[in-house]
Amino acid sequence: MIPFVCSFLFLFPPEQIEADLIITNAKIYTVDSTFSMAQSMAIDDGRILAIGKNETIAETYWSLNVVDLEGKVVYPGFIDAHCHFLQYGIEQSYTDLTGTTSFLEVTEKIKKHDISKTGGWVIGRGWDQNDWEIKEFPTKEALDKLFPNTPVYLMRVDGHAALVNSKALELTGVTPTTVITGGIVEVKQGVCTGILLDNALELVTKKMPTKSKTFLQNAAMLAQDNCMAVGLTSVQDAGLDLWEIQNLKMMDENGKLQMRLYVMANPNQKTFDYFSASGSIYTEHFHVNAFKFYADGALGSRGAGLLQPYSDDPGNYGIYYYSYDSLLAGAQKVYNMGFQMCTHAIGDSANRMVLDVYGTVLQGKNDLRWRVEHCQVVNKNDVKKFGMYNIIPSVQPTHATSDMYWADERLGARITAAYVYKDLLKQNGFILDGSDFPVEGINPLFGFYAAVDKGSLEAGKFADFVVLDKDIMTVPEAELFGVKVLYTYIGGVLVYSGK
Repeated sequence: MIPFVCSFLFLFPPEQIEADLIITNAKIYTVDSTFSMAQSMAIDDGRILAIGKNETIAETYWSLNVVDLEGKVVYPGFIDAHCHFLQYGIEQSYTDLTGTTSFLEVTEKIKKHDISKTGGWVIGRGWDQNDWEIKEFPTKEALDKLFPNTPVYLMRVDGHAALVNSKALELTGVTPTTVITGGIVEVKQGVCTGILLDNALELVTKKMPTKSKTFLQNAAMLAQDNCMAVGLTSVQDAGLDLWEIQNLKMMDENGKLQMRLYVMANPNQKTFDYFSASGSIYTEHFHVNAFKFYADGALGSRGAGLLQPYSDDPGNYGIYYYSYDSLLAGAQKVYNMGFQMCTHAIGDSANRMVLDVYGTVLQGKNDLRWRVEHCQVVNKNDVKKFGMYNIIPSVQPTHATSDMYWADERLGARITAAYVYKDLLKQNGFILDGSDFPVEGINPLFGFYAAVDKGSLEAGKFADFVVLDKDIMTVPEAELFGVKVLYTYIGGVLVYSGK
């Protein structure tokens, strides 16, 4: 069922302005500078012409397409400022291991995996040893018994660790002597355990069979459908290779991208050369003007770069992808290209390095909107650097609720420096909110707020909005995650109807 639409012709006064669509009789949160409310809005050519009271819009505008929302609530389309959109789509063919309570449960689930969907490999994602009674990384022996001739790749929930079997190691040439910068092939008693950390994952993933153009484009379409179904109208994909960007660009040119997609490119030489020659990509639905770097690993897999060792792993300071000088060289290259720099930094040491590198390049106040992704542990002496150099904190509040069961074990007394979102918010007066899906759930209500420039309903802005069955600003907290998306509009076009 779609919203009630009046499509018959009245005798309109000649002074009225024709619109493509009029939304009326609604409770509209504009999220403008005064957080004003409205009842109606007129939309034309994908943008809002005017917004205000029912009678004001009715007096000035007319349309053959009038939607009476009968008092339902309208919000600006939800925006995820940090996610892995394409990877999420790809992983819909993986076995979901989220919420497993033991490694035995993991093995039971992957027995049912359909390898025809993943090119002959068993692939899964979502396990978290911190949720198990035995809170240690698993090893490959059980996988070798179950799948002696089939490669297995099981990614941890944070995407910074994976467990593989012997067949996968054999096919990809990984041995106990393999060394890679910014990653670890775990070896015990001279034998690979099957655990790979951070950059070591690429040793396997680059040879996996899920890299075809058709597979990628189908994954993108599935991700788009699922995003629109939860009210997401715009997302920012935190790190894609050039071939992936070019395939999405082709989809945009063919009119297949309905969502607004901002992409951060992975900073390899091929991608640098391409964008140095061609410049950024900018259309109404597809924008590439940033590079995504990684400073360290993740807290859950003890890869986040810390100033002091892990409280539950003495001697371990985490994993670093770059030295200060190499990250500075990358930052200078991005600056010279006029691109935005976005850097993953979770630990307090990694955040300090990134902030100091940015400060060296940016040299004070600026409007370049460089970002630090995650900012999970920030030493109190470094918080002010965000404001000094106008560096934007890009945070994922749901990480705090996911990590709260074990974060204090990793950090000890330093837990007071973790998830300091209110202090970060004070630095520039705003903060970016994302989910990091598929690390976390895709539903934006789990994060609730989205902070980007186009996150309001005002004249001249994109007519991207969502209609919910309940008001999330007033609904009891216990009912929040039961709220349903009724309709999602992008550019004034109905792209999802949940009724």
